Amino acid sequence: MTAYWLEHAWLGSGRLADHVLVTVDGDRLASVEPDIVAPPASATRLRGFTIPGLANCHSHAFHRALRGRTQEGRGTFWTWRDQMYAVAERLDPDSYYALARATYAEMAATGITCVGEFHYLHHDPAGHRYDDHNVMGRALIAAARDAGLRIALLDTCYLAAGIDRPAEGVQRRFSDGDIERWAQRVDDLRESYASDVVVGAAIHSVRAVPRDGIAAVARWAHTREAPLHFHLSEQLAENDGCEAAYGMSPTRLLFEAGALGPRSSAVHATHLSDADVALLGGSQTYACFCPTTERDLADGVGRSRDLQEAGARLSLGSDSHAVIDMFEEMRAVELDERLTSSTRGHWSTEELLTAATGIGHASLGFANAGTITPGAFADLVTLDASSPRTAGVRKAAELAVFAASAADVTHVVSGGRAIDSSRVGRELAKAIGPLWEDA
Repeated sequence: MTAYWLEHAWLGSGRLADHVLVTVDGDRLASVEPDIVAPPASATRLRGFTIPGLANCHSHAFHRALRGRTQEGRGTFWTWRDQMYAVAERLDPDSYYALARATYAEMAATGITCVGEFHYLHHDPAGHRYDDHNVMGRALIAAARDAGLRIALLDTCYLAAGIDRPAEGVQRRFSDGDIERWAQRVDDLRESYASDVVVGAAIHSVRAVPRDGIAAVARWAHTREAPLHFHLSEQLAENDGCEAAYGMSPTRLLFEAGALGPRSSAVHATHLSDADVALLGGSQTYACFCPTTERDLADGVGRSRDLQEAGARLSLGSDSHAVIDMFEEMRAVELDERLTSSTRGHWSTEELLTAATGIGHASLGFANAGTITPGAFADLVTLDASSPRTAGVRKAAELAVFAASAADVTHVVSGGRAIDSSRVGRELAKAIGPLWEDA
């Protein structure tokens, strides 16, 4: 067994403790003992403030190649999407692995111990299946494992360019042609993985999957008790198109197709009516907000507090990875509410920490994670309590949510494995550079 001594810690569920001795057996916490002032000499001392591992519930790993290359100039989500498609055209299984491995290593260095990968880059550039139909998904799983993360691979059904429009151009890489071929491929992927991998499902959007297909994907996920995620109302154009085609909002369409529920996650959920909020909350669907991406793409600000009060559960993601910093995602939820309401104090630090840890892990199918308790995954993230950002902050939870950044993470243990982040910058440069050489 390995032992760690935590100077100060948030254990989850509102519990703060000092001088905590934890022991790790394999990938799990074997014991957690507070008030151990004199730890054994063999224990690694983690000075500062330690929290459970963070869950990044919405990732498109290959978008990391766009950071710093799409911000200048006027445009919209749709013009950004064209730039994203240009990267998607260039990737093969080897370069996809290298980029994902480096992106996940960056995540691990910032305290993320589990990622939900919304994966739709399935086939070759012409839309043909590789000999191994799941080689791209397996590349992501291998990349996460090699970087030290658990992964929920959310295999995404993406069949159309828009409502009643067939997939075209690079979108042919995303499409399996029909629901049956998608389901068979994902079932083939659901082989015997260890406890660090969950294979779930995703519906890209109501634009990309027809109504009958949405219902079929939902049945597939429910039958297998797998997590089901979907982009929802990120753009007003999606709402308008859905109303024109089906006479209802995207949320209502997903509800009637059986896609909402306690294992489902609505990603973004930005432009919602009161009725939409009630449907998501009443079904106990998770609402995954990605504030740094939503502001980068000019998406808008979602109704996080209204969703929570209606019964939805907040989780967080970094989506396009314009920033990978879950501390920024946490506080942005509160700060965005302040901007739209002109009042402060919508979310407590406890609620935001829980969203980034325990609730986030649960939404990805890892129920026994996100707390520092015996039997949970051995994930420990230690923050420097005396950095230029955190010095002088007396309340530990406020330090994590409203002062710290990813740069303040000093030590990460993920599934019992101590993370070495010394080569992350070089790995990213090596993986991203070739994708732009002749662009």
